[in-house]
Amino acid sequence: MNKVFLIGNLTRDPELTETSSGVAICRFSIAVNRNYTSGGERQTDFFNCTAWRGLGENVARYAKKGNKVAVMGSVEIRNYEDSTGAKRTAVDINCNDVEFLTPRSQGGDSGYESDIPSAPAHGNRSSSKPSLQTFDDDGDIPF
Repeated sequence: MNKVFLIGNLTRDPELTETSSGVAICRFSIAVNRNYTSGGERQTDFFNCTAWRGLGENVARYAKKGNKVAVMGSVEIRNYEDSTGAKRTAVDINCNDVEFLTPRSQGGDSGYESDIPSAPAHGNRSSSKPSLQTFDDDGDIPF
């Protein structure tokens, strides 16, 4: 089974393009911190991610550099030769789902529009937003 779950911050704004057949493709990269430090410094891994069709369009529309996202998908490893002829290996993430984790209210320019759906980023739009009831906290802990 090839399945990966990553939480990290976008290192650059997503780039939305189309294939020759008109399918939307969004490329972006995320920085993921490791749980441990090496020599007192926290290590970070960088992953190139690809999101297709509606998911890619949503990522390009609502995410920007610095936003925290959760990426679910599969790992793809590809081999290639660089301009000097050296053999290289690249690790890419093919996204099945992307969830936006940066709150919309954080900073005035979070990259989110006021009409962003509260559903996950894979394109399920709901026409109404849930209404929340106020909670009267009198300071007593119920347990």
